[in-house]
Amino acid sequence: MATLSMVSVPISPSSLSLSTRSRSSSVSFPAPKKGGIGHGGLRIECIRIGGVEIPNHKRVEYSLQYIHGIGRTRSRQILLDLNFDNKITKDLSEEEVITLRKEVGKYMIEGDLKRFNRVAIERLKEIRCYRGIRHKLGLPVRGQRTKNNCRTLKGKRASVAKKKSPASQEE
Repeated sequence: MATLSMVSVPISPSSLSLSTRSRSSSVSFPAPKKGGIGHGGLRIECIRIGGVEIPNHKRVEYSLQYIHGIGRTRSRQILLDLNFDNKITKDLSEEEVITLRKEVGKYMIEGDLKRFNRVAIERLKEIRCYRGIRHKLGLPVRGQRTKNNCRTLKGKRASVAKKKSPASQEE
């Protein structure tokens, strides 16, 4: 039978309410378990893959989508390539985490992907092609209409002052 040891943590009297100040000056929490990725006591570990801490409480397929450059299709493909079950992230063993890191490392993700996209856009701006000019002006690049929509790219509406008619100027 497993025993659970307790850890005593002192608490300052100012952080306790008036009714509890006189009773106790420390609070006990269960001691953290040794080893493993799960959660025990107060220790919460996150798995770090590709430089991103992915959530423990979600399934691996959805946790991998927190990495920039990995979407739904690619995360499913990674799980199929590794023959992994889509279990909750905190239930992965150390060996499974290591193989997952190696597989994700094969793809262009996070900083490398962002840098690649930024360089591609800069190249379009330098050669002054249509797409580069649209990027530079902050307008839609892929042929969308601009008469009614695209407020996100164009920014807030700027009101234009109406011209006075020549008849009203003479008066």
